[in-house]
Amino acid sequence: MKETKMNRSEKAGTLTRRGFTGLMALTFSAGLPLLSPVEASAQASAAAQKIADHFASVKTMAGEFVQFGPRGEQTGGKFFIDRPGKIRFNYEDPSPMRVIADGRSVVIGNRKLKTWDLYPLSKTPLNLLLGEKIDLSAKMVRSVKEEADLTTIVLGDRNMFGDSTITMMFDPKTYDLRQWTITDAQGKDTSVMIFNVKTGIPLDAKVFTIPYDEVRRRGTQ
Repeated sequence: MKETKMNRSEKAGTLTRRGFTGLMALTFSAGLPLLSPVEASAQASAAAQKIADHFASVKTMAGEFVQFGPRGEQTGGKFFIDRPGKIRFNYEDPSPMRVIADGRSVVIGNRKLKTWDLYPLSKTPLNLLLGEKIDLSAKMVRSVKEEADLTTIVLGDRNMFGDSTITMMFDPKTYDLRQWTITDAQGKDTSVMIFNVKTGIPLDAKVFTIPYDEVRRRGTQ
């Protein structure tokens, strides 16, 4: 059997794909204590809901991101969001990866290998991040922590995707989203930090177009 060597681009793509495979996995466990409906409602204060409402009211945004994977890998690039349900990550070279959600599905594409992974958006925690409303009701909220310089909200919906959770971190003064983190069933985190963000900007619908014909032709890997 011949050995094959991965070049720098392939390595970067593999690391990024691993990180987002964890991001899109259908079962997560945040390792947090379960809350009763009364406890959850009590934690979802009016201040936290105000922050969540403000974030959900931002229909479009774009900026730069840095992704930290569970094995310490780090990648970056540019992101675009068009609410509800649309997001795109363009990774900087040498990574060949791209991630697109069009409101219905999420795909992870490798431009070099010409492969695709396809997921229903409704079965991923990104659905909560990209919703028209972030409802801090007892059904969804796992934890809300309010500090002087950071408000942390952990959400999940057991009826939709089991123990999947997403942790969102906001600036309590500006209400800006700083970071989101997803923890997988093994307790490993994939975090995305965003910066240089612009909101309320026009975005071409083509940015969020998934090439379904190519996805079906190539099949998912």
